[in-house]
Amino acid sequence: MGRPATKPTKLKDGFYLEIRNKGSKSGIKIRRDTEKAMLIAVKEYERVKDVVILGEFKNGKPVSKPKKKK
Repeated sequence: MGRPATKPTKLKDGFYLEIRNKGSKSGIKIRRDTEKAMLIAVKEYERVKDVVILGEFKNGKPVSKPKKKK
């Protein structure tokens, strides 16, 4: 075990969504190459998890604003 990272990670180009347990404040980010693949993942996870669509990222910066999906 080492020290935790201090520098934020750079996000690759693609479409991101955040998956959380219901009632949780933190979750994990999942990347998909296409918007269609991201929407398929949203349908898969939305039954049991809280899903936040973070949108498209290019050069580590968001292209669109996040949307909350329940």
